[in-house]
Amino acid sequence: MRERAAAVLEANWTGTSTVPSRTLYPHQWSWDSAFIAVGLRHVSPLRAQLELETLLAAQWGDGRVPHIVFNSSVPCDAYFPGPDFWRSTTAGRAAGAPRTVQTSGIVQPPVHALAAWLVHGADPALSRSRSFLSRVYPRLAAWHRYLLHRRDLGGGGLAAVVHPWEQGMDNSPCWDAPLSRIAPAPASAFRRADLDHGAPDDRPTHLDYGRYVRLATDYRDALYEDQADVPNGFAVEDPSFNALLITSEHALARIAVELGAPTTARHARAERLTAALVERLWDPATGMFFCRDLRAPTPEETGALIPEYGVTGLIPLILPTLPRHVTTALLSTARSPRFGLGTPTVRLVPSHDLTGPSFDPHRYWRGPAWFNTNWLVERGLRLHGERAEADRLRTAMLDTALDTDFAEYVDPYTLHGRGARDFSWSAALSLDLLHART
Repeated sequence: MRERAAAVLEANWTGTSTVPSRTLYPHQWSWDSAFIAVGLRHVSPLRAQLELETLLAAQWGDGRVPHIVFNSSVPCDAYFPGPDFWRSTTAGRAAGAPRTVQTSGIVQPPVHALAAWLVHGADPALSRSRSFLSRVYPRLAAWHRYLLHRRDLGGGGLAAVVHPWEQGMDNSPCWDAPLSRIAPAPASAFRRADLDHGAPDDRPTHLDYGRYVRLATDYRDALYEDQADVPNGFAVEDPSFNALLITSEHALARIAVELGAPTTARHARAERLTAALVERLWDPATGMFFCRDLRAPTPEETGALIPEYGVTGLIPLILPTLPRHVTTALLSTARSPRFGLGTPTVRLVPSHDLTGPSFDPHRYWRGPAWFNTNWLVERGLRLHGERAEADRLRTAMLDTALDTDFAEYVDPYTLHGRGARDFSWSAALSLDLLHART
């Protein structure tokens, strides 16, 4: 397992970063690189540091970390939307987009500070000799400031996403209601390179993709300006995005201790964010965290919770100071027929409600199980003392990764691999599970 996982990361290494997949995703992706660094630290702490340094070198002046950093040696038509669509060096100029590298203009979940702290711990002597933490800390702090200030579009203290791609779970049913208000871009306006490498039944529909393109086009044409009031647009407060931000705030506090910087404000901020997450996104009647729609067309609907049971609502289990009554209820939801945690028929946690009308075991984030979300759930279970359940989930993840050649995602019932094979974060997180639990 170690040899095969390491071989995947070696094959996907470009010299400065790791592509998620040589075929489907030939550039550097933001949260992919964070998860990859977590596993890569067990193979090469130096490469893990370079992974994060390469990503953060493409940070914009306003603090955002773009969700894609484009490799100039890859043909423009190898992936859509490519650099000629995003036009970061021109449309992003006012927001401080870098001039020497092309990027997208949207972001992805902020798991980077957690990754940086774990990478440092793999070889502290190397990290200190290269001043790794002292160089990435200001960039990570600026990244968090951007999210906490520019993206607090709901005014409640949480960061909002302005595109489904930003949350990472691209076509989750959690986005169906807010996306339904978006007029799709015409099919003639784009060509989907993803269908050259993935089965259409596994990928987002043409209608959804047209809406993604429309949202990205409008954001680009607004020069990537984050606006607090865009009627009928897309702005959603998401549980997992904010839970990862809180977890990374805790990691930044640990980094600050290492660097001899003040930590009180960071700990206090993490606690405030946890309280805001519970206040704004927790539904005690259902025992679940839901997304909040900030752009619904009527005053009665604006700010309403979206009652879709996505795995995003389970990710707050990673938070160390989640109130006990919330943790207990959330664990009950995870074990319910909606997600089947711990049951013999569902060994990996699906991306969406198994009992819901939108569930599809094959189509991207509408049902399949993913290794990164299961890694986060496993981490949350262990954090809250559910060791036996965490061990079972760890074993299922490792067995499935090996059996599917590190598939991108799997059918939660059959565990058959779907999407790309030799997927980098599947290999990297398998390495982390092997190392951390043996």
